[in-house]
Formats: sequence, C-alpha cells, structure tokens
Amino acid sequence: MKTFFKSFVYAWNGVVDGVANGRNMKSHFLSAVIVVLAGLFTGLTIMEWCIVILLIGGMMALELMNTAVEYVVDLVTLEFHPLAKKAKDVAAGSVLIYAIISAIVGFMIFLPKWFG
Repeated sequence: MKTFFKSFVYAWNGVVDGVANGRNMKSHFLSAVIVVLAGLFTGLTIMEWCIVILLIGGMMALELMNTAVEYVVDLVTLEFHPLAKKAKDVAAGSVLIYAIISAIVGFMIFLPKWFG
C-alpha cells in the first residue's frame, strides 16, 4: 500500500517538474486560466464545462508527455541526430494538433455565446 501512495508522489513530482521546466507548459497553464475565467464570465453549461476541462486536461497531459520525450531524447544523445530531432518534432506535432483542435472546439463553444 505504501508503494501505491508513493506512485502518486512520483506522479505529482512529474507534474511539478513539467510545469517548472517544460518550455511551453507555462503558456498552456496561462491559456487555461484565461479560458476558465472566460468560461466563468460567459456562463457555460455543465456539458460545456466538461468539454473545456477535458480539453485543458488533455493539453496539459500531452505537453507533459512531450516534455518526457524531450528528456529521454536528451538523455540518450547529446549530439544532434536526425532521429532524435524527428522524435522531438513528432511529439511537439502531437501537441500542436491537439492545441488546434482544442481552439476549434473552444470557438464552437464560446463564439455563439458571445455573438449569437
């Protein structure tokens, strides 16, 4: 049971490290705060909040995975290697795709409320 709870401590340490050292995590966190404030002022429904929270959580989780890929690649090689670059680029690309989709869904939720 002790090991089970320690795994949560390790996971939390990973989140803290990702926020403190991840290049883009701070901007994602700031964006999340802005979206939550906009949601509070807009008056989102429960279902809209569920979608927004899932989008924010997914973005944060994906950015943490991107940071993990960067750490592992940096651990494996200090030199430039085309495959290392590809691994980092693909991981970053997954974050970009999710960010674009999140923005589209966000616009679908917010714009009708603001201009409808």
